[in-house]
Amino acid sequence: MKMTKPGQKRLISNAITYAIVIVAYVLIQILDGSGNLTSSLRGQLVPICAYIVMAVSLNLTVGVLGELSLGHAGFMSLGAFSGVIVSLGLRDTVSAGPLRLLAALLVGAVIAGLFGFIVGVPALRLRGDYLAIVTLAFGEIIKNVINTLYVGIGPDGLRISMSDQASLGLGESGTVIMRGPMGAVGVDKLASFGAGVILVLITLAIVLNLVHSRSGRAIMAVRDNRIAAESVGISITRYKLTAFIISAALAGAAGALYALNYSTVVARKFDFNTSILVLVFVVLGGIGNIRGSIIAAAVLTVLPELLRAFNDYRMLAYAVILILVMLTSNNDRLKQLRWRIRSYFQHSSRRQEAEHE
Repeated sequence: MKMTKPGQKRLISNAITYAIVIVAYVLIQILDGSGNLTSSLRGQLVPICAYIVMAVSLNLTVGVLGELSLGHAGFMSLGAFSGVIVSLGLRDTVSAGPLRLLAALLVGAVIAGLFGFIVGVPALRLRGDYLAIVTLAFGEIIKNVINTLYVGIGPDGLRISMSDQASLGLGESGTVIMRGPMGAVGVDKLASFGAGVILVLITLAIVLNLVHSRSGRAIMAVRDNRIAAESVGISITRYKLTAFIISAALAGAAGALYALNYSTVVARKFDFNTSILVLVFVVLGGIGNIRGSIIAAAVLTVLPELLRAFNDYRMLAYAVILILVMLTSNNDRLKQLRWRIRSYFQHSSRRQEAEHE
């Protein structure tokens, strides 16, 4: 009897994950082209892609690395505002919107990854609740600092101030990008659903290849048993930082994509509640389950819009659905049932392969 090799199983599983994203994109394009997609759902397409990238990247930290981070929205905000600054700064020199969007995504990822390194070096020496508190504090600090920033572009280049708009000294030819608590205004809407799907596929390629690589196995070894991993020569700090920086960089790219979907972006959008929302995506989708994070992020982002018909009770219904999903996903009997169904189909496929031979 021919057995499926682990490498082939991994390739099939990854192919299914990519196929889910591609098929969803094709179906949405068909619905949009036939006029069966509402304007509210159409407006949710780019945020869904951004939240999927956020959920997959956070799952790299929470599920693969095994560390609880509550400041993921802080990395998202860094990518968002740095991406906005780059896109508006290149407005006069680069006319092509896709190129400006690409530059914004790259810069947002680099800036967020740099701060991921700065925060990760001291924070990853902590464990458990202490790491969660540090990352939570980082997210709140970033939000409050951005609330005080005034950024503009004038004849002399980029100007930054923390007092007021007049102190930028831009003159009549200058352009104000960020106005403190008012956030970034006059943002060009460069993001598109197609660009979001491409970013999701790139994120999946990075995360899935990392998880199944030698570095990914080392990261999971650190998660499972820190002492045993260190005893065989695995660098704890190196592999923790690798996962944390990649997670932060992907969150920064998601933030740039999200910000360039709106004409105005404010810092309070990336507060503690956003970090908790992304963590909910990860938990409900299954910790360490990349495919589950994709489905949970998409469904839970669209769900409030689908429940809008309930008016005042839609958030109550949303909370009840979350509780029911959490209870069913952690039910031992349902887990055993899923395992039996999976085993049945696996045995059936092996039996068919044996008959063909």
